[in-house]
Amino acid sequence: MSTAQTLIDELRARRQTIAFCESLTAGLAAATLASVPGASDVLRGGLITYATDLKAGLAGVDTQVLAECGPVSAATAREMARGARAACGADWAVALTGVAGPDPQDGHQPGEVWIGLAGPRWTASSAAAELVPAALGRFTLIDGCDEPVRVLAGDRNEIRAAAVEAALRGALTAVRREQIADENR
Repeated sequence: MSTAQTLIDELRARRQTIAFCESLTAGLAAATLASVPGASDVLRGGLITYATDLKAGLAGVDTQVLAECGPVSAATAREMARGARAACGADWAVALTGVAGPDPQDGHQPGEVWIGLAGPRWTASSAAAELVPAALGRFTLIDGCDEPVRVLAGDRNEIRAAAVEAALRGALTAVRREQIADENR
């Protein structure tokens, strides 16, 4: 069973909804979920914020966060997820921001992707490469880091596909953990 199908099943069982805010994937994550029959039970919609100014204008990312952290950052991913959750009226929202390549962007290497998650009680972000199998990643040097950092591997389309898989896996893990936390309350 695909990650998208499993996520839909988990959300449906909890009567919860999800939305997306996408930059480098330009709607691919929402489209991947929508390709599964039954997605309409849980998918509220999404925002395409490919341009940096739309991260502020549509998703409500604070311009100070964009100025200080940039569009490719953990903080921006969290803010994008919060904004999509509010704009779409969803229980959960997932944000994707990063560089698909083929060239670096503002000091960020291709494959540097951040996933933001906003849920009913919390908001968090993770490097996409930490959410997928090791085979989908590689190590590279990133400005400001003394040690190599794991990023998504591949060409532009492979990075975008791996980013979607990371986003869906991250959302699935979060939904399941929230359920466990609810059961322990």
